[in-house]
Amino acid sequence: MHHQPVLKNRLTLLERADKFISDIYFTDCNLRGRLHGSSCPLESLTSSLSSKRITFTEAFQLTFAPYTVGDTFGPTWWTCWFKVTLNIPESWRGKEVHLLWESDGEAMVWRDEQPVQGLTKEGEKTSYILSDCLRDEEPHSVTLYVEVACNGLFGAGQGSMIAAPDPNRKFSVQKAELVVFNRDVQELLTDFEMLIDIVKELGEGEQRGYQALFTVNEMVNVCDPSDPSSFSKAHSLAHTFFSQRNGDSQHTAHAMGHCHIDSAWLWPYEETIRKCGRSWVTVIRLMEKNSDFVFTCSQAQQFQWVKSWYPGLFSQIQQYVKEGRFIPVGGTWVEMDGNLPSGESMIRQFLEGQRFFNHEFGIHCKEFWLPDTFGYSAQLPQIMQGSGISNFLTQKLSWNLVNTFPHNTFFWEGLDGSKVLTHFPPGNSYGMMGKVEELMKTVKNNKDKGRANHSAVLFGFGDGGGGPTQLMLDRLHRVQDTDGLPKVQSSTPDKLFSQLQADSALLCTWTGELFLELHNGSYTTQAQIKRGNRQCEALLHDIEIAGSLALCRNRTFQYPVEKLQELWRLLLLNQFHDVIPGSCIEMVVEDALRYYEDIRRDGAALLHDALGALGSKGNSTGVFNSLPWERHEVIQSPAGADRLGLALVRVPSLGLSPVEDTQPLVTVSVTSQADGTILMENGILQTVVNTDGTLASLYLINANREAISDSCHGNQFIMFDDVPLYWDAWDVMDYHLQTRKPVLEVVQPPRVVSSGGLRGSVSFTLRISDKSTITQEIVMDAMCPYIKFNTEVKWAESHKFLKVEFPVRVHSPDATYEIQFGHLQRPTHRNTSWDWARFEVWGHKWADLSEHNFGVALLNDCKYGYSVHKNTMTLSLLRAPKAPDVNADMGTHHFTYAVMPHAGSFQDASVIQYAYNLNFPLRSIQCAADTEPWSAFSVNSAAVILETIKQAEDRKGSLVVRLYESHGSSVTATLCTTLPVQEAWHCDFLERQDPTRPARITSEGIALNFSPFQIVSLLLIFVKDTAGNQISA
Repeated sequence: MHHQPVLKNRLTLLERADKFISDIYFTDCNLRGRLHGSSCPLESLTSSLSSKRITFTEAFQLTFAPYTVGDTFGPTWWTCWFKVTLNIPESWRGKEVHLLWESDGEAMVWRDEQPVQGLTKEGEKTSYILSDCLRDEEPHSVTLYVEVACNGLFGAGQGSMIAAPDPNRKFSVQKAELVVFNRDVQELLTDFEMLIDIVKELGEGEQRGYQALFTVNEMVNVCDPSDPSSFSKAHSLAHTFFSQRNGDSQHTAHAMGHCHIDSAWLWPYEETIRKCGRSWVTVIRLMEKNSDFVFTCSQAQQFQWVKSWYPGLFSQIQQYVKEGRFIPVGGTWVEMDGNLPSGESMIRQFLEGQRFFNHEFGIHCKEFWLPDTFGYSAQLPQIMQGSGISNFLTQKLSWNLVNTFPHNTFFWEGLDGSKVLTHFPPGNSYGMMGKVEELMKTVKNNKDKGRANHSAVLFGFGDGGGGPTQLMLDRLHRVQDTDGLPKVQSSTPDKLFSQLQADSALLCTWTGELFLELHNGSYTTQAQIKRGNRQCEALLHDIEIAGSLALCRNRTFQYPVEKLQELWRLLLLNQFHDVIPGSCIEMVVEDALRYYEDIRRDGAALLHDALGALGSKGNSTGVFNSLPWERHEVIQSPAGADRLGLALVRVPSLGLSPVEDTQPLVTVSVTSQADGTILMENGILQTVVNTDGTLASLYLINANREAISDSCHGNQFIMFDDVPLYWDAWDVMDYHLQTRKPVLEVVQPPRVVSSGGLRGSVSFTLRISDKSTITQEIVMDAMCPYIKFNTEVKWAESHKFLKVEFPVRVHSPDATYEIQFGHLQRPTHRNTSWDWARFEVWGHKWADLSEHNFGVALLNDCKYGYSVHKNTMTLSLLRAPKAPDVNADMGTHHFTYAVMPHAGSFQDASVIQYAYNLNFPLRSIQCAADTEPWSAFSVNSAAVILETIKQAEDRKGSLVVRLYESHGSSVTATLCTTLPVQEAWHCDFLERQDPTRPARITSEGIALNFSPFQIVSLLLIFVKDTAGNQISA
């Protein structure tokens, strides 16, 4: 140290050090100004524009014209290819030489026809290393290509990040030159930065902070920016400080490189492919230079894209996966939404993801990785466990608007009691920069101090890609074990969770869903996507069941393995956590809707083929039932004797029957009353439709109970103002409830469309505003315990929310909502802030409000947003946000919901089954006139639902069946089948047979035991004839 003491003025010393490395002040004489030495212009720079994303081979054929730095190109979403010819001066021998490239947009450097480096100013990557130390034998004349995407890391929002993209944005290159890069200056800048940040973070109350202050001040004293020989003295001072070690009790930060890439969000799917290429090739370059660098990477879909578009890069990734440094995580096809996909879809996310990772890399992921999804279903722990996963990492609950989640490391217990070890990185980020501030936040924020002393630090630019940088690695390397800071070790998810598990004795348990107190509007936004998801889930369910049964009945039938996988993968892709929630730009919405149309079109052909193979030759009409219970309901049929072409049919479970019109016990009657109301009844229900389309009464005849509250009306449409604080497509705020306005204007009063028989219906039209209308048909079928509301909305609103209310004559502190493979309760009151934060919640096909011996269920065919407050049941229908899609939800919508009052519990009243019926229509099938009704499977317990039947992966001719307990009860059930089953084995969700758990086959069927909400998968192997062929059923 210099003998002259300095004044005790912390601020001046700190600012002195800050200015010494500033890129704004005193760059003529400070250290930052010496980062680059000599520079040299490029030999030539030419460019060519493409409106499409093209391959390098196609780009190589383009016609290139001279480009001058500063010239603009575009517009948004186009691509500008640059051809860069350069000649490195001989005099730079022994120097580190970079191509310095600063441009708008996202760039990829290509060399020798291969991608070699991603470049983006937003991601702090503006140079490509041509040589670490220029040697004579290295090529001095080089030709590169730079592919510049006309969009930023976060798309091209007009005025703000989440605004709709500006379609006419122009882009430019600001710098393109060769430079000598002074690595010793960069190393010293990193020393300075880390010490300065330690001073700032530790503050005035810590001795260690002052040690850092005086160290960095002395470094300024000894460092002469114009004399590189002085750098070693300054670096030595920093090294001495950083080498002063921690005690054994210090918190350990497990540093892992990461690059969260949204599979689509503010950019389309196709751009994500290039984001993956740019980000991951940069990771490979870092791995070549940093032997301890570990990178975690999720989403099998993105690996598949890279394999297809960048096969050379994929081969390099495979090599680093073998070395344990490029680590696939998560085990799913994409990082899906955690609320809206069905249970079967969630299992398929893991099935497709884990199988892909195993096939390409020989691994199965042990941790579920979902850092950015808008809440987490209570069935996820069981689905994880069944997919070979026992650990879970996320951080999104740190976004809670109202309540602070109480843990960072804990056991999460799901609906059935399954538990997974769960970690929320206390730094509340998956995109850290390796800064001191983040490391200190990781320690201070840890809500499990004394219980868990290890945390994840995930570093790298994310959301729009980018990933880690050399600077981030250098920062973390400086402070691996520095007194005053947490220990930092380059780690892996396996090391982190192994350590947490070893020290888990004092960890707490959280039971039930992980509900995000934000982004509740995402249950409703982009209704067409929600509808596409629900319908395509049902279609794939039916194709697999029809195909599986056809396989057992028709030896010539070929199960469409490859096509089904293709359609499933499209569906799973659209379940990405910014697509199915509707929080994406219009281009993504168009892609998603096109994918649903592809699934519908190709799926309809597959279903037609399967039903054709399942039926018998003939010209009679039959009906196929894909659900595991007998159905007795009204259908539209060519064979219908009714004047409307209707028939009341009875179809056995998971089977088929010819259309044999049966007569209902009581027909439907619809009559107009003198006061203008309309009375509808079918022997089960009686309802009165008011002159505005609302229900004055809904009466359950046998129970002698009125369902609608006194002085209230059911089926009341309500409009709300819907202006969130920022996240437009994502959020609906609690204050919107104060803006309630009933829709009252009648355009066409209720009129009788069908006066009864097998079906009665009433139609009416309401005006929402001068731009929007509702037309609805209220339908009552014979023998049906619910009333359907077939609805068409012409919607052209702005920042409005449409809901429908049913105030019911039920008193209960809790309502029940269907979730994946089960249901859960949520409060109907707002006693606590945790209750209040659930003012808008998600559910699947039904919600129910029951007191002892009576209740009302609300069913739907494509909606996910609900609210039940006190005794008012509300279904959320449509929103009208303007960012990031200015046209979100504009247009015509079709959807159906139903209301079902019931005696007893919802379980005993078969609410669950009727909600399935609403979503899975009976399918027409051709058959012979003498076809006998046939059932492949049935279950002898109403509590157990047979959800899925499919051909087993890699076991042609064997089936996997999946059942779950739906009532919340422990039950013994028998799976009955008419198929020639020889063996039945329990298997996991990856369809790996458990050789220790054969299922017991009795004369009645396969005997199974269930605990509440348990999911059971079975592998069924069939009897074969002497030739080895499966015997047909």
